[in-house]
Amino acid sequence: MSAAVPESRPAIPQRSVQNEAATRLAVLWVPDWPVAAAVIEGVVSAHEPVAIHDARGIVAASARARAEGVRRGMRRRSAQALCPELILVPIDEGRDVRAFEPVVQAVEEEVPQVQVTRPGMVVLAAGGPSRYLGSEEAVAEALIDAAADAGAEAQVGIADGQLAALLAARESVIVSPGRSAAFLTDRDIRDLVHVTTTRQARAEMTEFTGVLRRLGIFTLGGLAAMRSGQVASRFGSLGDRARRLALGLDGAPPSGRRGEPELTSAAELDPPAGRMDTAAFAARRLAEDLQGRMMRRGVLCGRLRVRVRTEDGAELVRTWRIEGALTAAELTDRVRWQLDGWLSGRSGRAPSAALTHLEITAEEVSPAATVAEGLWGRVGRGERQAGRAALRVQGMLGEDGVLAPVLEGGRAPRDRVRLVAWGDEVSPLRDPNAPWPGQIPRPLPATVPAQPIPARVLDAAGEPVHVDARGTLSGRPARVEVAIPEVPGRFTVSRWAGPWPVHERWWTGGRPRHYLQVVGERGSALLLAGDGEQWWAEGIYD
Repeated sequence: MSAAVPESRPAIPQRSVQNEAATRLAVLWVPDWPVAAAVIEGVVSAHEPVAIHDARGIVAASARARAEGVRRGMRRRSAQALCPELILVPIDEGRDVRAFEPVVQAVEEEVPQVQVTRPGMVVLAAGGPSRYLGSEEAVAEALIDAAADAGAEAQVGIADGQLAALLAARESVIVSPGRSAAFLTDRDIRDLVHVTTTRQARAEMTEFTGVLRRLGIFTLGGLAAMRSGQVASRFGSLGDRARRLALGLDGAPPSGRRGEPELTSAAELDPPAGRMDTAAFAARRLAEDLQGRMMRRGVLCGRLRVRVRTEDGAELVRTWRIEGALTAAELTDRVRWQLDGWLSGRSGRAPSAALTHLEITAEEVSPAATVAEGLWGRVGRGERQAGRAALRVQGMLGEDGVLAPVLEGGRAPRDRVRLVAWGDEVSPLRDPNAPWPGQIPRPLPATVPAQPIPARVLDAAGEPVHVDARGTLSGRPARVEVAIPEVPGRFTVSRWAGPWPVHERWWTGGRPRHYLQVVGERGSALLLAGDGEQWWAEGIYD
């Protein structure tokens, strides 16, 4: 470990820093942790080119995949074009937490008060450990050795302020005290996104940095050089916080007033919870209660502490560092991930008995003007009761037992709705308001079967009707045969429209689909989809 900033680099003028001292932090970071977690869980082998992806694209890639040109943010098809042997693994944040728990516990054996920022990264105050171990270099070596004992190759960075410490960990350096502003000055303004830990905070910071780049501010030094009043008046509290981070300071200024009291939601589990689904049901109720109380008081928390107690009296505690406002679903996720990490059996201190007590506490509580009840009042009583009933059913049937629809963008009716577990994030992955050339015209079918149902389209002579290479029908539809309870098994076609060709993902070699609307003499109406030879019922009209 070595100092990262030469003394010759110009520092930000002290008038903008106002002689404020930032917290000295140490950050332990495991590169490509989602890939490492997949290897630990046995999903892939360590020597294979691997990329972890979500619905938007690549979120992490192994060293071998990066050597072939695969990068974070790349579309999956682009990554596979660069590396045909690439193994794509869906993202699983629960898997990441389960695999990371032994690493966190190994670090806790060396230093106390460890806070998990996200799977693959922990942060802790560097002052106490450096005095105990003799130097910051010794702290970094102890953390790296502890992670190595748990099977992870980690990097450690130490600096003033969270952003500087995080970026120092990515380079495995120690920034001298008072030099964080100079260390950050030439960094890309988009590096601010690394400090966010919630979906909303990440989206807001991404939009904010995009605005700055359009205004000609490309570096953290450019943001730090702006006057505080200019930033706050133009960008509000988000801009002021980002400027402080760019200066190597803490995100929030020190306050002379007494802090807000902590908020705790706790429950005795009777009967004791020995299974993950039972514990997750209790965690969701507590998380929603805690988030609702924070919303009513208009506050945010900087840390979330999860504590459990078992039948034999053992106790486990873990603290998560939070940046931004947590939704009830995100708060629930963190508690559920932590319980899964303890109950999975990979942890060296897994509960020795069933859980009897679960407690979650919001720490470092501070006011937040952006957190408030809905403009037109609180959620109605009936909606709250329905939500609680859904949670009870979900606790009995499992997480996938109660699903909620999310409207998506797409061309076919099946593509426009996505089902998610009750309580999970309901934001669309594809913009439903974006233009979708070739989409099925309205009105859309009222019922879409869970799976397409085979159908036959016949002409007046009883011959099958197909679609040729030019997208035209081989005959005039006269009858349709389909096994759907809502419509007659065989009905005469009185009117029809189409076909509409839709050729998506042609680069994969897929065949174009053709959609056909048919109306029967008794009013039955179907949306049919065909590949040129076979037809399926894709939707039923009322």
